[in-house]
Amino acid sequence: MSELFYPKLSYAITGICFDAQNQLGRFAKEKFYGDHIEQELINKHIPYVREFPVRKTDDRIDFLIDGTVIVELKSKRYLLKEDYYQTQRYLHLMNLKLALLINFQNRHLKPSRIIRSIKPPPGLNS
Repeated sequence: MSELFYPKLSYAITGICFDAQNQLGRFAKEKFYGDHIEQELINKHIPYVREFPVRKTDDRIDFLIDGTVIVELKSKRYLLKEDYYQTQRYLHLMNLKLALLINFQNRHLKPSRIIRSIKPPPGLNS
C-alpha cells in the first residue's frame, strides 16, 4: 500500500476546487477559478503562493500551497499527456512529492493526484 501524501491539505484543496466549479460552472476562464480558489485559501488561512516561478525555467506554477503541494489549474476540453508531463516536471524541479492537476471543464470534477515519479518525465534536462 502506498503512502497518502498530505491527506488533510489535499482534501481541503479539493473541496475548494469543487466549490469553485459549483460557483462558476464548467466553462469559466482559468483565471476566474484561480481567483475563487485564492479567496478561499485566504478565508481558510491556508498559506499559498500564486504564480510561483519554477526554478531553471520561465514557467510558473498556478499555486504552491503550504510549500508542499502544487496545484495546476486547467480549463480545457481534455487533459493531454503533456499536461501530466508538465506537472511531473514541476514536481521534479521543485523537489516536491504531490501535485493536484484539476480540469474544471469536466462534467464531474476529478482532481488528479500526481505523485513525483522516480524517473524524470520526458523533456526534463536535470
